[in-house]
Amino acid sequence: VGKKKKKFLYVNFLCRKEPPIPSSPLKLVSGASYLPHPSKLKTGGEDAFFICHEEQAIGVADGVGGWADVGIDAGEYSRGLMRNSVQAIREALPDDIDLLSVLEKAHSRTNFSGSSTACIISLKNQDVHAINLGDSGFIIVRNGETVFESPVQQHGFNFPYQLERSKMGDLPSSAQVFKIPVEAGDVIVAGSDGLFDNLYSREIAAIIVGEAAKGEEGLSPEATAEKIAWFARERALDTKSETPFSVAAQQAGFTYYGGKLDDLTVIVSFVSSS
Repeated sequence: VGKKKKKFLYVNFLCRKEPPIPSSPLKLVSGASYLPHPSKLKTGGEDAFFICHEEQAIGVADGVGGWADVGIDAGEYSRGLMRNSVQAIREALPDDIDLLSVLEKAHSRTNFSGSSTACIISLKNQDVHAINLGDSGFIIVRNGETVFESPVQQHGFNFPYQLERSKMGDLPSSAQVFKIPVEAGDVIVAGSDGLFDNLYSREIAAIIVGEAAKGEEGLSPEATAEKIAWFARERALDTKSETPFSVAAQQAGFTYYGGKLDDLTVIVSFVSSS
């Protein structure tokens, strides 16, 4: 719990904590939960995220764990990428945040060794703008149904697109860019593959419905994010259930059952009227 709280406060320090000034018909009310892999508690894991309340933007990055085999902490790269994304968002005009430009600037300014996926989302007027590279991603839930799910980008099974300091990695220009109309009452859930490898979008939607049924008690994005993260971690420890990861592994020719234990980031954003 201490790690999660420290990480969340650290990220919010990068982004102004004041609530947004109502300047558009809709706004994002966001909260997050982060659970590092149990074996990575000391280093804080390799995921990173941010929530910028005033700028109406969120982001998540997943440092590629394979770098640990050569003594490199990919968490440094993902955290640097998110810090630089926040800086690029702040440099943009409030009504002119180009997410491809944000990711390009963040990529060029991140000089740590390692590599990372990236997903950045912003709200402008009635539309969600998003850019996604790799196997982090997001869904949009409306009235208990998933109305949008970002596709996974990977070169092969368990080999996602990833940004890297060297020329060996993928480029921001390879990312997928989205513009999606949203409505008050919609819920955006963004996360690393620690979430989407273990829960189907319909299961995430069901958790949101269950939280909303609690009334005022369930209307906290952070509490909803924590509940989703708890379910995803439980599934990650399950060695028998069907999961998105186990299905993908079997389709790739592997004998695999159950979830996948990993760093786990969940950001929940309620779309509400100003």
